[in-house]
Amino acid sequence: MPDFFVGTDILTISRIESAISSSSGERFLHRIFTSKEITYCQSKTNPVIHFAGRFAAKESVTKAILSSKVLTRISLKDIEILPDDNGAPVVFISKKISSEYQCKVSISHSDESAVAFALIIVTS
Repeated sequence: MPDFFVGTDILTISRIESAISSSSGERFLHRIFTSKEITYCQSKTNPVIHFAGRFAAKESVTKAILSSKVLTRISLKDIEILPDDNGAPVVFISKKISSEYQCKVSISHSDESAVAFALIIVTS
C-alpha cells in the first residue's frame, strides 16, 4: 500500500512582486527559478502571478519531500515546475530520488494570493 505525504503553501503575490522589482530582483529570480521557469513565466501577460504560483509550489513540494524523509535537504532551485501539454503543472526534481516516489502538485491563485498543494506518493 502506498504512503502519502503532503505539503501546502500560500503567499501574497505582492511579496513576490516586491522581491522581483527590488534592486536584487534578477538575483532573486535566478536563485529560486530555473531558466525554463523564468522563460515560461515571463512569456505570460502577468508574469508575477506565475512566479508566485511556482514559488508556492516549490515550497509545498519541499514540505512534502522533507516530511517523507526521502531527502533531508533540498533547495528551491532543485525543484522545477513546468506545464505539460495541457498546461497542468509537472514537478521535476534535479536531486536523485528513487522511481518509487512520485510528486504531484496543484497551483491556484487569486488577484492577491497564490496557493499550492503537493502530494508525494511512495509506492514501495
